[in-house]
Amino acid sequence: MNDQVFQIKRRHLPHIFVDGAVYFLTFCVLETNLSEQEQEIVLEHIKTGVKYYVLLSVVVMPDHVHAVLIPKTGVFLSRVVKGIKGVSSRKINLQRGEHTEKFKWQDETYDRVLRNKAELEQKIKYIYDNPAKKGFSKEGATYKFWYFNNNYEEELKGMRVLL
Repeated sequence: MNDQVFQIKRRHLPHIFVDGAVYFLTFCVLETNLSEQEQEIVLEHIKTGVKYYVLLSVVVMPDHVHAVLIPKTGVFLSRVVKGIKGVSSRKINLQRGEHTEKFKWQDETYDRVLRNKAELEQKIKYIYDNPAKKGFSKEGATYKFWYFNNNYEEELKGMRVLL
């Protein structure tokens, strides 16, 4: 764990880390789309990251992922993103086998610090509506690769959350 509570990194996009911040993340596949089986692999991996973050909501689309999460105290967002993208890539490549093109995520991840409850609710609604907007389901709740953590408020008790 790290004692720093604020950090700014820049690649092509700026990445701001504030301990206790709620983040909206978007990251995209590099070339090929995810199959349904691969979407399931990514979703299940993200849902199991409870050691490093509290997951509020996520949707795994064939070509991108949106998530709202809060890194646990002292865990940098860059570590969370590296873990999600690195492990899910490895799992997808194991599933695809060695004779296929290697799966990769794009290097950059879009991240936004959510500033208030209204913005949090708007981003969760955006995640919920994304599959219907793209024509994959009538609503988010019927999309197989959408998840909302109904217990997130309970999980946040005792954490310093900035909203």
